[in-house]
This record gives sequence, C-alpha cells and structure tokens, in this order.
Amino acid sequence: MSDLPQSPDELVLAHLPLVGYHVSELLHRVPPTVSRDELTSAGQLALVLASRAYDPTTGVPFARYAALRIRGALVDELRSMDWATRGARHRVRELASTSERLTASLGRTPTRHELASALGSDVETVDKARQDAERRVLSIDATERPVADIMPDDAPNPEEALLADERLHWLRAAVDTLPDRLRLVVSGLFLEDRSVVDLAEELGVTQSRISQLRTEALTLLRDGMNAALDPDLVPAAARPDGVAERRRQQYFASVAARAAMAPAGVLPSPRTSGVTLYDEGAGLASVSA
Repeated sequence: MSDLPQSPDELVLAHLPLVGYHVSELLHRVPPTVSRDELTSAGQLALVLASRAYDPTTGVPFARYAALRIRGALVDELRSMDWATRGARHRVRELASTSERLTASLGRTPTRHELASALGSDVETVDKARQDAERRVLSIDATERPVADIMPDDAPNPEEALLADERLHWLRAAVDTLPDRLRLVVSGLFLEDRSVVDLAEELGVTQSRISQLRTEALTLLRDGMNAALDPDLVPAAARPDGVAERRRQQYFASVAARAAMAPAGVLPSPRTSGVTLYDEGAGLASVSA
C-alpha cells in the first residue's frame, strides 16, 4: 500500500461508506418522514468539503475528522427541515386537541367559529394554525418532540471550551514528556491506529506487555495532568520515599515545565491535537479539540 497522501477525490471514494453509516444511525432516531436521500446528499457534501479541508499533518485520521463533519452536516440538515417555531407547533397541537374535544362533545366536526370560541381567539388565528398543520415538513403526528430537541446542539459554551483547551494543552505536554517506550505505545495505539500485534513486534515484547504499558502510560498521563489541574485526584503513593515515587514526581515536574514553555494552544508537537485517549482501567479521558 502506498504511503503517499491520498488526493481529496481518493479520500471521498474511500470513505463514502461513512456517510451511509451515519445516515442509517440517525434515521433510527427521527420521524419516518425524514428523507434518506436528503440526509445522504448533505452527508456526501460534508465528506467532499472535509476532504478538501483535511490537513494530514495534524495527525488526526481522516475518518475521524470526516465523521465529525458528516454528523454536524446531518444535524444542520434536520434543523433546516424543521421550519416551525415553538409557537407554531404549540398552536397546531392546541388546535388538534381542541378539535378532538369538540368533535367528541358535539358529535360532529366543529366549525371554524366554534374552534375560535373554544380557543379564545379569532377565526384568522384558527386558519393560520390549520395552514401550519397542513404545510408542516416533519409530521407532528410522527413525534411529540421537534427535531431540534431530538438532536440538541452539544457545542460547548465559552467556559467549557476554555477548560477543554486547557486540558488539551496539559495532555499534549503529558504525552510528550512520557518515557520513550510509553510514548511510542500511546502514539501508536491512539494516534496512528496501529495494532497491539504491530507494536509488540517492534518492541520485541508480548501483546500482554503492550497492554500493560498502555495502562501504565495512561495512568501516568492521568496523574501528570491531575497533579497540575486537580491535585486532590492524585492517589497517594504506597511508598512516598521509594524510587518509583521519586520518578513519578520528576515526571510531574517535567510535565509542568513543558506546559509552561508556551501558552495554551501553541504548545509544540501537534501530534496529539484533537485526539481522545481513554482507558477504562486507567480511567483517563482527554478532551478533543
């Protein structure tokens, strides 16, 4: 397989299945009136734009980058379909409820004037609500919640974004300060999508040892970050005067020194940018850019 960077067209062709996957996943969570073709078109356009904007020097795999762009485009497409304001949806629901109640009590379909009287409004308001009901794009009968509520905007607020940037800054410093072997394992598994088998062969160790090194590295990363950001979360050493604890404290100091080399956001080594590291055993999770 060639190591040459793929062209935008090659990236699109190789990753088209991503669009189908995310469209299918989304269709299980929205009303049946949502068009697969419209979502697919929006997802394919996002894939093309992602292929043109992708920068391989960031170290982030294209599939991961494109998936974020595709999901965002699908949510935007859903919001564009859901034209009705909250007030319009409320009026339509109120009209339907009142119409059903009057039909049951009168034994016939109520007139416009009877609906207006029951609603405490005028006939023009009733007519407007009926027009809203007739021209809805997403059927109100298909779901009680608007699409904007089904697919909420999870974008962080300014404070959350600032905290995320700070944690990412410290994560970069912590990864770059790891001992060589631990850094190779973390970079290989989380940044380069290498397999445990591949890393085991390169380092001349067993696959089980690679798993041990991963857990050791993630534990060290977690404690290195917490030492600066939340010291109360750093576990006490079993032997405070032992060699292992002295090395750990030296690592904490090195992480702090490296993080202080540059303001948050401009720390050298972009290898870790935008990557989430998580290990259930070590309990470390980073924030993606």
